Amino acid sequence: MPLFPRRTAAVALSALALCAGLTAPPANAVVGGSPAAPPPWLAAIGTPAFLIRPSGQFCGGALVAPDKVVTAAHCVNFLRQVPGLLSAVFGRADLTKKDGESVQVKKIWVNPGFHETSFQGETVEHDDVALLTLTRPVSRLPVPLIGSYGAYPPGAEARVLGWGTTSERDLFNARLREATVPIVSDTRCASAYGHAFDAKGMVCAGSPQADTCQFDSGGPLILQGRLAGLTSWAYGCARPGYPGVYTRLSAYTLPR
Repeated sequence: MPLFPRRTAAVALSALALCAGLTAPPANAVVGGSPAAPPPWLAAIGTPAFLIRPSGQFCGGALVAPDKVVTAAHCVNFLRQVPGLLSAVFGRADLTKKDGESVQVKKIWVNPGFHETSFQGETVEHDDVALLTLTRPVSRLPVPLIGSYGAYPPGAEARVLGWGTTSERDLFNARLREATVPIVSDTRCASAYGHAFDAKGMVCAGSPQADTCQFDSGGPLILQGRLAGLTSWAYGCARPGYPGVYTRLSAYTLPR
């Protein structure tokens, strides 16, 4: 078992949740990656109240319209009633710095089907997609979405980015990193995760050499230049036989 499950560190966020009278969300960094410059559309999602992490970051997200950021539902579901506590920070490679652009969130939409089950002690996220509406538009180029007929060919190279940990027990990375991960077939993913894997809304990617991990949840899986998935869950980080599981964005229609 990793120190935290691959989500938004439920243990670490419990204090914040208690202060707000809410239920904490789940946590997931890039294992085997290298330092990266943030694309204009990449957002660090967090709140100043989350003092455990620099910049209050606990998830990632992607700008898909001038005032819309897509992220994982499990990252923000616990703050649906108080969206103003959340902010999206663009253009910040190092979370310990103050550069970039920070924009407050005014509305949180969570997919109505979002729910959680479990697999060998890890939380499994179903229909794990949410959309944040910002208090103002930002002058940044959004990332294109994969579209409803997007394909996820096994073996294809995808790109992942995040500020998360570089191993299951690394709690201190605050630098944006990226890695290339292979798309894993639905058959192989189902063999690893059994009934916990739902190919209708999930897709697997990663290997023991490259994967996402703690505090990467909600971050992008980029395939052929398009946003194809969101970091969602897995059994540990970069464990042999257990690839990362991502929200299959081609299966969902986001509200306008």
